[in-house]
Amino acid sequence: MSLLSKVWRKAGRSWRLLLRDRSGLAATEFAFIVPLMLVTFFATVELSAGIAVDRKVTLVARTLSDLTSQATTVTDSDLKNVFAASYGVLSPYPIDPVNAMITEIYVNDAGVAKVQWSKSATVAQNGTTITTTLINSTRNRGDTITIPDGLKVTKTYMILSEVSYQYKPVVGYVVAPGGISLSDLSYTRPRQSICVLYDTSSCPTF
Repeated sequence: MSLLSKVWRKAGRSWRLLLRDRSGLAATEFAFIVPLMLVTFFATVELSAGIAVDRKVTLVARTLSDLTSQATTVTDSDLKNVFAASYGVLSPYPIDPVNAMITEIYVNDAGVAKVQWSKSATVAQNGTTITTTLINSTRNRGDTITIPDGLKVTKTYMILSEVSYQYKPVVGYVVAPGGISLSDLSYTRPRQSICVLYDTSSCPTF
């Protein structure tokens, strides 16, 4: 048998042994699958957290309008407490990215909705303590506001709460690194009186 034949035969046996060898197959499959599994896992976690925060934003909006509509008169101190209580709904998620606004609306004889008063608040959290500071909102008294046609009942008042939240995912490369804007609003009729008075002694109709 020639040297060349021996070399080819030996090479053939080596290739057959290599093809039958499965000792590193699991490690190779693991190396391919792990990145996909990790991406899927973190994406699922972030999606679940995002859905939870979105639900809490809705609850904050409903809480703001509901608490305000239960009063007959509100002061700055009352509104601070309302904002603080509503922001507490976001726990355990941070409240710093939240922006909220409470507005009372009057629908006049022509079915046009007008802003009667409106307030926003900034918030700071130190441990479990939430501190709110009232600020002027972007809506001014007398501004016309668009509301759903089904709510345009003439000579009636409504409390509108608007909440926005910038959700920032923990794993930025799975979800948008800049964050996701979440928002919701809620309309509530005054419960105890025709309107909720703020800085006035009679129901305004601007």
